[in-house]
Amino acid sequence: MTETPIWTPSTAQRERARVTAFARALSLRVGRPIPDYATLHAISVNDPAEFWSAVWDECGVIGHRGVDPVVLDADRMPGARFFPGARLNFAENAVRGPAEAPAIVARREDGLERRVTRGELRADVGRWAAALRDAGVQAGDRVGAIVPNSADTIAAALGVASIGAVWSSCSPDFGVRGVLDRFGQIAPRVLISVDGYHYGGKRHGLLDKLADIVAGLPGLARTFVVPYLDPSPQVDVIPGAVSWPEVRASLRDGPLAFERFPFDHPLYILYSSGTTGIPKCIVHGAGGTLVQHLKEHQLHCDIGAGDRVFYFTTCGWMMWNWLVTVLASEATILLYDGSPFHPDGRVLFDFAEAERMTLLGTSAKYLGAVEKAGLSPAATHHLEALRTITSTGSVLPPESFDFVYTHIKPDVHLASISGGTDIVGCFVGGNPAGPVWRGEIQAPGLGMDVAVFDEAGRAVRGEKGELVCRRPFPSMPLGFWNDEDGRKYHAAYFERFPGVWCHGDYAELTEHGGLVIHGRSDAVLNPGGVRIGTAEIYRQVEQLPEVLESLVVGQRWHGDERIVLFVRLRDDIGLDATMMAKIRDQIRRNTTPRHVPALILAVPDIPRTKSGKIVELAVRDIIHGRPVKNREALANPEALELFRDRPELES
Repeated sequence: MTETPIWTPSTAQRERARVTAFARALSLRVGRPIPDYATLHAISVNDPAEFWSAVWDECGVIGHRGVDPVVLDADRMPGARFFPGARLNFAENAVRGPAEAPAIVARREDGLERRVTRGELRADVGRWAAALRDAGVQAGDRVGAIVPNSADTIAAALGVASIGAVWSSCSPDFGVRGVLDRFGQIAPRVLISVDGYHYGGKRHGLLDKLADIVAGLPGLARTFVVPYLDPSPQVDVIPGAVSWPEVRASLRDGPLAFERFPFDHPLYILYSSGTTGIPKCIVHGAGGTLVQHLKEHQLHCDIGAGDRVFYFTTCGWMMWNWLVTVLASEATILLYDGSPFHPDGRVLFDFAEAERMTLLGTSAKYLGAVEKAGLSPAATHHLEALRTITSTGSVLPPESFDFVYTHIKPDVHLASISGGTDIVGCFVGGNPAGPVWRGEIQAPGLGMDVAVFDEAGRAVRGEKGELVCRRPFPSMPLGFWNDEDGRKYHAAYFERFPGVWCHGDYAELTEHGGLVIHGRSDAVLNPGGVRIGTAEIYRQVEQLPEVLESLVVGQRWHGDERIVLFVRLRDDIGLDATMMAKIRDQIRRNTTPRHVPALILAVPDIPRTKSGKIVELAVRDIIHGRPVKNREALANPEALELFRDRPELES
């Protein structure tokens, strides 16, 4: 670790930060000084009722909080209930603000752009709500959506939420089986889909695929088709399908009324990656999602009214759900639909400059790809408005911290954040009022009692172990769909350490109060009984300019495990003895001899999920001759065949 932070906020930046104002307000409530983040965090986990009450008040939740205790059964995990007497409507919170204020700026890969004010968004939400009611949708019904990252999608999702129905979405690149594996479990009443999408300079039609999906969902009452490729898509071949523009034109504008529902009323169904079986259907509540996101946006990312917030995501990744809630802080959300490298790697920075983006959210893989492409946005773009860069999806290595501060912006709050679909939020993230240390996530999230446990369930610092959360928090799932007794839910998170959420990340708490994640626990390598996080190897290998990306797994070998490293190299580079020696030397010099792979093999592609995460477990199954149970979860399932029956793995 470095001896000095890579970035420290100025005194003025610390004073302006919303988390500073929040700490002052909470200090008055609890009657004690809060001099630093560590004290604020301690209060947030030790006095959850006072902390989450302050989040409700200071972050501006619209709704009735109720007179019941803020937390019931606070010592039960799972089982605690937050704001049990509250009633609210998620959409009412999202569409707040002056009618003329900008709500959404949506840009597509093909150059089309749309700007939506808050007044226009409220009108569109009202139209969707009316159309859904006409289709028979009631509170608690599910609405499935196969949609791109667009303004229409935001309006539809909020229309669903406004009437108390449950939104569940997939990105349009999902195959028929992938959609049915998800929506087939939740029996949606209505389906919303586009007619196609653009990606990488190509048009991809969906209507043929949509017909097969509708046939596989017999309980559908109606399918709305939203134009994307064609202003008048031919929907006649799809039973029960109607064109959204025709429906929209038939609706009368009327006042938008919001019924308020209990805090734990279901809002979203999200899905596990599904690479080891049928995806789990994770049900999230409206209140828990709202207060968790308001806390993360305003206190951890310093988002407020007038800010312009972007996250590169699809509607199949929880970061899209996270982005939608930005509206509740009266900020403008910036949407981009398409490839971030079409026609070149400048496209998102062009967007950032043109729209005076204040927060740029992306993945560690994207930042690595920008660096590999030799780009230096600091030299080519005016990014004066940019205050925050967030990164998630995989581990952000220390070298990417260097790249951001050298080649994107030297005075920016770089927040590596981590959590997941499981909690529709973050366990650990940024602190705008604190220093950024190279290679570290800054801090545990407020209200999140994060720790690292060793094998015996003891909390450790400076040692690698399991990332856990020891106390309840509002955005814990309501449960899994079709898991009436909660058995699957309990097995997923609470079996390892009873009464403690075990998240499945292999992590380490640092001396600075931050955290380093070394990879997923189920992908940890174990040669000779020594546990090695996969991120420790990726960090070294992907520093080499010849290596575009890599994937590492453990292979059973003669009663032990050996490390096998797969690399995707630049087109002009071959994996010869010299290149293999360079990779091994890079790993050995910067880690330990135990980290050095027994085998290094070249592949032209690396399999990944729809949200861009590499799939170590699927590759591990392939090289051991086991079936991959759900190839439909992958963006490029054909890449798995590059790992099957490799003769080098038999020698």
